[in-house]
Amino acid sequence: MELAESGGERGEGAKVIDFPSARHPPAPAPSSAAAHGIVAFDRRELNEILNIYGRMVAAGEWRDYAIDMLKDRAVFSIFRRTSEMPLFRVEKTPRLARRQGAFSVTAAGGLVMKRGHELGQVLKVFDKALRSVEER
Repeated sequence: MELAESGGERGEGAKVIDFPSARHPPAPAPSSAAAHGIVAFDRRELNEILNIYGRMVAAGEWRDYAIDMLKDRAVFSIFRRTSEMPLFRVEKTPRLARRQGAFSVTAAGGLVMKRGHELGQVLKVFDKALRSVEER
């Protein structure tokens, strides 16, 4: 885009904006995480995780979460309080998809509680925790 000063009909010193030609539009900036080489949860996966998270917040067990999108994995960390270490981490690691499964739930001490190919099956590890909270 160029600014040019012209005289004449518009008056002395009027500024005219010259827009770039439509034949050469600017290249669109990549907006998706995949375009940047970053692993992320898709909408369906995030909906499943937030469904469990919402139930546990309602039960008073969890209070905060964080989402990290890294080059090799995406991590949904669950906290009891913001200043603590995460109680659980739900991880998506695509390079493990053909081996052990792309999804895993890891406890605070580093113990992998469940791993699998389908997120719904992996998240069932929290169903036991939900039942014990509801029975109180």
